[in-house]
Amino acid sequence: MSKVTVPKLNSYDRTLTVAPDKSISVRAVVLCSYAHGKSTVRNISLCDDVLSAIDCMRRLGANITIEGNTAHITGAPFRSCSVDCGNSDTTARLLIGLLSGLNGVFEVNGNMPLALRSMRHIIDPLRLMGARITDADGHLPVRIIGSPLGGLEYFMPLSSAQIKSALLLAGLNSSSTVTVTEKIKTRDHTERMLKTLNGEVTEDGDTVQCANSVLFGNDITVPGDISAAAYPLALGVCLNGSCTVKNVGLNETRTGFLDVLRKIGAKVEVSNFVDGAEPSGDITVSGGRLRPIIIGASDVSHVIDEIPILCALACHIDGISVIEGAWELCNNDSAVISATVAALKALGADIEEIDGGMIIRGGKKLTCGCIDPRDDHRIAMAAAVAGAAGGGVCITNADCVEVGYPSFFAEVIGG
Repeated sequence: MSKVTVPKLNSYDRTLTVAPDKSISVRAVVLCSYAHGKSTVRNISLCDDVLSAIDCMRRLGANITIEGNTAHITGAPFRSCSVDCGNSDTTARLLIGLLSGLNGVFEVNGNMPLALRSMRHIIDPLRLMGARITDADGHLPVRIIGSPLGGLEYFMPLSSAQIKSALLLAGLNSSSTVTVTEKIKTRDHTERMLKTLNGEVTEDGDTVQCANSVLFGNDITVPGDISAAAYPLALGVCLNGSCTVKNVGLNETRTGFLDVLRKIGAKVEVSNFVDGAEPSGDITVSGGRLRPIIIGASDVSHVIDEIPILCALACHIDGISVIEGAWELCNNDSAVISATVAALKALGADIEEIDGGMIIRGGKKLTCGCIDPRDDHRIAMAAAVAGAAGGGVCITNADCVEVGYPSFFAEVIGG
């Protein structure tokens, strides 16, 4: 699937399910493998990132079997070893935090794109707790000599659920409480799952604490990924149609995309709501007369994964859309902003990069073009939506979607 051609679509009225939530699936694999006893994880994602997490946890000693889309996990004391996280930054960062307080010697590594991403924002506060870590100038491979950890009171300099999660997992084996305060509250899947597995976690506004805890296995059901749902929902809006995505996660720290759709004038309805450890329901979105998209720094953390698809949507809305404060997407080594701008420009979009964001002058008819997603599945899928609602698109290296949504082209575009 190295090259995919997406045709122009004239209409889009679909009801579908999307890939299980990758963020929750990775956390379930890591935490259930560390917990005492057995866990069953239903509707687990089997994308490349989750498969990398499974491989890492097996190497550490957990017993994991897969039956269809269900994982049966039996936790075990972790043994010294080297793990390869592939391209999964979530797996790498969670493990660096978790392994720092355990007995043993561990090495955390990954593929070349992952090795280019900085781990310094995790390693530095862990060292303040007493972690013994060596690294390659703040990058993988990271070598950990497990050691006793003290507590920590940490104010996050940037919004990142992965950094927060790594520090909370270190708190499971610290001598006193780990307290993390965020500027803006990020997704809380780790906190919710720790509570499900008996972790001692408390929250007060933008501050979360984790105390030394023993985790026990439990049953977990993974909802559909709302970030994955953003692509068919956006396509329905672009083509002034209607799209329903069933059984999607509705965690309030992840529904910023729906808030944006409402603000710009799309009709958003939620039905069949289930209030569980991770709330879920069905989402129906239909288009209409839309206003330009305006996203400021205070909003970015709630739509961080959806920035590329929001840019694609903005191309189809008359007027000037502005996205600002997305520093996490331009300061990291994946350079999502510049890659998104390049991809949409190749389709004829009037879009430019600004400091920490983008300006999109929408309403211009897109033409057929060929784009390289630069190994980022979000950009490949956003370009597919922009092309399907425009003049079509040829996507090279399209197999990068395997990282997060392996069945995307069949289910969303070709379904």
